[in-house]
Amino acid sequence: MKKYSIVQKLIFFINSVFATVLLLSFVLPYISPKIIPAFAIFSLFVPLLVLVNIGFFVYWLIKLHKNALLSLFILVIGWFVAPPLIKFSKKEVILNNDLKVMSYNVRLFNHYKHEDDITTEQKIYEFINNENPDIIAMQEFYQSELLDIKLPYKYIKTKSKTNQFGLAIYSKHPIINSGSLNFKNSANNTIFVDVLKGNDTIRVYNVHLESLKINPKKENFGEKDSERLFKRLANGFVKQVDQTELILQHQYSWKGKKIICGDFNNTAYSWVYKKLANNNKDTFIESGIGLGKSFRYPYPMRIDFILTDPNAIVNQYKTYSNIKLSDHYPIMTRLNW
Repeated sequence: MKKYSIVQKLIFFINSVFATVLLLSFVLPYISPKIIPAFAIFSLFVPLLVLVNIGFFVYWLIKLHKNALLSLFILVIGWFVAPPLIKFSKKEVILNNDLKVMSYNVRLFNHYKHEDDITTEQKIYEFINNENPDIIAMQEFYQSELLDIKLPYKYIKTKSKTNQFGLAIYSKHPIINSGSLNFKNSANNTIFVDVLKGNDTIRVYNVHLESLKINPKKENFGEKDSERLFKRLANGFVKQVDQTELILQHQYSWKGKKIICGDFNNTAYSWVYKKLANNNKDTFIESGIGLGKSFRYPYPMRIDFILTDPNAIVNQYKTYSNIKLSDHYPIMTRLNW
């Protein structure tokens, strides 16, 4: 019986460590990665910390032990101060005049043959055309000779005149203005368009923040050792700060209807998400269900987002987790004003 007691104490000690770290993680969105770059990395692990604490809570609950209150207390705090990891219910009201907006990191339409299926490129075009969005923002876009997206208006921005890689926004509605923020010293970027829908002008940002270059199929995620990986991630988060501040500065003067979507290369527990989501609605939180995982990796990472202004009504949110044509899943929302 004494041995059992020691095991229980050890389990509770481990439980206490994970509960404390989760509690501390709730302050991460308030600390710029430029101040303490290493702290920003832990924002990637918040979903895991939540799941571990849920596991400890269930463990102690089964044993009818008061230790269950520790993780429960931390999880309740997180429910009120942090974005939800899991949505248990969704709102779905489809109106004929909804604006159907999709965001999709298309991974260069499989240009480098990451997927074995040689018809992946055509299947992506087929998927987009069948879903028939009003607006689609694509990250890691590639100007392929086979390009076949059946939307009449578009704005494509590549890194140079000779480079075929970049970002794109396609629309059913006329694009009356467009531009690029031109991130410095980065392969990533953010572009925007002003779309005319009836009498409304809607600004759409397509965001692709600094990539962390995580390769789940390689040891140390593609780095020689964990120390180099840690340093690379920290440098990536610092770059994201400058990119986010540029986006915030650019959108400051825009007071109309607005959509910010794309691949943030970060989670909802990060500084960059908090800054971009401030005074905006996260369409997953408004109308989504489940984990909302958008990155094709066993770990539950929601790094693709569609945000909109507070006046918008979010009638639907969907993650196409059955579409495995890229390393990201497409996401879609229906909006109305």
